[in-house]
Amino acid sequence: MVSTYRVAVLGARGVGKSAIVRQFLYNEFSEVCVPTTTRRLYLPAVVMNGHVHDLQILDFPPISTFPVNTLQEWADACCRGLRSVHAYILVYDICCFDSFEYVKTIRQQILETRVIGTSETPIIIVGNKRDLQRGRVIPRWNVSHLVRKTWKCGYVECSAKYNWHILLLFSELLKSVGCARCKHVHAALRFQGALRRNRCAIM
Repeated sequence: MVSTYRVAVLGARGVGKSAIVRQFLYNEFSEVCVPTTTRRLYLPAVVMNGHVHDLQILDFPPISTFPVNTLQEWADACCRGLRSVHAYILVYDICCFDSFEYVKTIRQQILETRVIGTSETPIIIVGNKRDLQRGRVIPRWNVSHLVRKTWKCGYVECSAKYNWHILLLFSELLKSVGCARCKHVHAALRFQGALRRNRCAIM
């Protein structure tokens, strides 16, 4: 049976959300920054440990606030489907403090406004532009400790430009979604182990 997971990618303008998605799907990167102005939907199939997973990746333009209810969600074309995804990828630029503050705000709004009963929806915080390490504005350890220990979210740093840790990011995503939706401990352990052993491939 093929599993289908809907994933929302959010972040401030210019952090590289679309670049990460396109690097993952097409193994390509453009130096030209084209702002995302409308919601984009990608439908890749990912093979992990011999199992096929259908992903619905929703690349959203920067939003001012997370929709507080279904009415607000569907009133704005840019936010449609945002409240019903299985996981969130929140991207910030490690060289831009404001982009991290944006992620912090959106994460808090997600926790406060998501549908009751979906509090375990995984959130992965992603620090992009690791290739510009010298321009980092917040020490990596500080961010990692805050995200993992306090926020209880996954944390990955990557470089869309050099395709560094892009596959790791989506492997962590599948692991997070699988664990959150798995009812039995042994099945969850097998799922985690499978992701550690193998890389994913795009069909």
